[in-house]
Amino acid sequence: MIEPSSPKPVSLLAQTRFLLDHYDLQAKKRLGQHFLINSSILKNITRAAELTSSDLIFEVGPGIGVLTHALVEQAGWVIAVELDKSMAEALPDTLAPHQNFSIINQDILEVEPRDLILQEQSKFPTLLSLKSEYKLVANLPYYITQPIIRHFCEAKLKPKIMIIMVQKEVAKNIVAKPGDLRILAVSVQFYGKAEIMGYVPAGNFFPVPKVDSAILKISLYPEPLYPVTSEKNFFRIVRAGFCATRKQVTNSLSQGLTIPKTEVISLLRKAGVAPQKRPETLTLEEWARLENIFAEANK
Repeated sequence: MIEPSSPKPVSLLAQTRFLLDHYDLQAKKRLGQHFLINSSILKNITRAAELTSSDLIFEVGPGIGVLTHALVEQAGWVIAVELDKSMAEALPDTLAPHQNFSIINQDILEVEPRDLILQEQSKFPTLLSLKSEYKLVANLPYYITQPIIRHFCEAKLKPKIMIIMVQKEVAKNIVAKPGDLRILAVSVQFYGKAEIMGYVPAGNFFPVPKVDSAILKISLYPEPLYPVTSEKNFFRIVRAGFCATRKQVTNSLSQGLTIPKTEVISLLRKAGVAPQKRPETLTLEEWARLENIFAEANK
């Protein structure tokens, strides 16, 4: 990263403080801005992303560009989407002399990734042969982590992989196994394989957050492992199944779908799911079978 008209700072923390001061910026708590100041962890993120000069990268919330700088050095093109207007305006300077990037001052939740690729593709024609494949690499703001993950999992054009920094407990929830599953885990694991690549203590950020983080890798499936008749219907059933904590899946589905318990028990047995099981113990395959059986019954 180039620091305008100043000696090179000796650390990422010094560099971060310098850039914030130089551009009269400050981390905004309402936007969940915490900047990574450990270069070793920065390398762990880019290593996990397996970056090549042929990669098209999406970054959400680049802030002052600490991670962005590492991305533009190794990837073919980086589309960085920053909601904070003042940070977005400073980024071209902080990323100089690199030019293989687009800075988009927009709310990522309000735009389809595919639309941004089509909008920017004239700038990276050599990557078009990749059929617009891309990777998401980002240090996500805590307050909007789950909506962003859902946004990319449900996008018309999904990323090949996501390498994202998230709150430690959120990461652990996402990679949970049957017996400790929650809606978030089912929602993510339906679309891809999730694994934690490493933990990051709070002291590696400026300003220091109240919680630790984790580097999470989500490898998206070309198609869901377990076919369903409708993704919308699948998640409707999953939400119903988790609508009441500490209840048997029979009771929660009956309550959440407003279906008589006797009918739910019959459908569960057809799907090969024991009626007395609790929702957190069901496998992804069992949820998919349930959706198929419920869909057949609704015909």
